[in-house]
Amino acid sequence: MSAARKIRLVVLISGRGSNLQAILDQAASGELPVEVAAVISNRPGVQGLERAQRAGVPTLELDHQPYADRPAFEAALIERIDPYQPDLVILAGFMRVLTAGFTEHYRGRLFNIHPSLLPKFRGLHTHERAIAAGEDEHGASIHFVTAELDGGPVIVQARVPVLSGDDPDILAARVLEQEHRLYPQAIRWFAEGRLQLMGEQVCFDGAVLEQPLRLEQDGGR
Repeated sequence: MSAARKIRLVVLISGRGSNLQAILDQAASGELPVEVAAVISNRPGVQGLERAQRAGVPTLELDHQPYADRPAFEAALIERIDPYQPDLVILAGFMRVLTAGFTEHYRGRLFNIHPSLLPKFRGLHTHERAIAAGEDEHGASIHFVTAELDGGPVIVQARVPVLSGDDPDILAARVLEQEHRLYPQAIRWFAEGRLQLMGEQVCFDGAVLEQPLRLEQDGGR
């Protein structure tokens, strides 16, 4: 395992940016070896842009609505991202389905966080669906992004119990607390050179993962 180097990060958002804030806080404290080079939102005026601006991070708004189709929007997005020369691009509540053209351009350096224990509950409304299905465990996953919706190889997961009396909001809050631990940890491993995508498999410390890593309560593996 190599020592962590400071990597350049571009963060794509669509909303409030709570996971972005967790990353910004750890970057500012020196816990996370990253430079957040830019934050880009496809929705103008969202809270996540304000969070980035308060941290002194460059922000851009690129509204997807004027573009004729997904490839046209993604071509414009790539034009905005690439000048920052990111080592890693992360989706932090970026609510756009991405095509193969975009995901292949950033293959092996594009992360997403999803609020379920993938492959369960891909797509939206994961907390409602977990409760309706009678699950006793729920959580969040970090995965490499491919063109398959929420289908890229999973790196690491954090788990929470589904308790009697939970509603979607209560469960979502419990999961979100773990997301704020999960995303910085995955980014840290990437910065340390411990993570890479080999074909369709995740390699960690030079070995192919048979199962996703699990983030324990102490933050360890």
